[in-house]
Amino acid sequence: MGPNFMPQLVISPRRLLGRFRPAGNGGAAPGFLPALQAYGGLQAFAARSRYPVGTLGRLGSLEVRLARSAAEVRKAQKLRYRVFYQEGAAIADPSRLLARRDIDAFDAICDHLLVFDHAAEDPSQGRGPAVVGTYRLLRQSMADDYGGFYTSGEFDISGLVARHTDLRFLELGRSCVLGSYRNKRTLELLWHGISAYLDANRVDVMIGCGSLDGTDPNALSTQLSFLHHFARAPELWAARALPERYVEMNRVAKETIDPKRALRELPPLIKGYLRLGAYIGDGAVVDYEFGTTDVLIVLPMSALKRRYLNHFVHGALRPEQHAA
Repeated sequence: MGPNFMPQLVISPRRLLGRFRPAGNGGAAPGFLPALQAYGGLQAFAARSRYPVGTLGRLGSLEVRLARSAAEVRKAQKLRYRVFYQEGAAIADPSRLLARRDIDAFDAICDHLLVFDHAAEDPSQGRGPAVVGTYRLLRQSMADDYGGFYTSGEFDISGLVARHTDLRFLELGRSCVLGSYRNKRTLELLWHGISAYLDANRVDVMIGCGSLDGTDPNALSTQLSFLHHFARAPELWAARALPERYVEMNRVAKETIDPKRALRELPPLIKGYLRLGAYIGDGAVVDYEFGTTDVLIVLPMSALKRRYLNHFVHGALRPEQHAA
């Protein structure tokens, strides 16, 4: 490599962090070192949460637990890349395209809930059982230390958090499941793992972005309007999309909507949150990178409909119930 290439390699930390920052993050991101750790897969696993180190649940060959190593986090990133970028409408930036992993700086400070299939391997993920489902979990204590929640790049949640300084928030995101595993069994395992995590960390409120496929709000008028009219958060739990990204959700009159039909048309994940008792924030956000229109999910544990959570959780065996 000749000297003419050297100037391209001299990049300030601020510019380099910007390359790894999630699109539309509004400037909030973890520090420079966590960004490099996330990009290189060198997660430090510092300031860990309280959780069982073993299996959280098992159904046949499927197991759910938290990632224990950087290699397992990389498996989750490869699954996310396959689902979001290869199968979905997301557009990879150069760093993700080169790595063939869905990477951002938040990966270094999150816990990663994984579903493994011990009867399958994925050569693209490396050795060992394939990761077929994942959820990314960000505790408020880590978000406060490293620049905020990912959600704050789309929604102004500062007032929501400020109204509840005595409560612990948890952000759920980057949820995906491999196509052939999108069934009740995998969903049960994921929610079983989330339930154990909520209890271990004494979480009071779950937040996150729920995605509708497509970037044309007019084509999503019925779904957005249904969420606005029938699931909008009360003032105590309200938050709005950032002004510069705000998309009106009240697009169809309430009396013209068939609630049952509109509910059926919602993505399964958003439908599941609503059944658990979640509220929806004010305004949507178009995420062109991922090819989605996002809404804010707010689920206080005080509003959680335990019967629906139990429906998911009790289907997955507890660790002590499955054979070794």
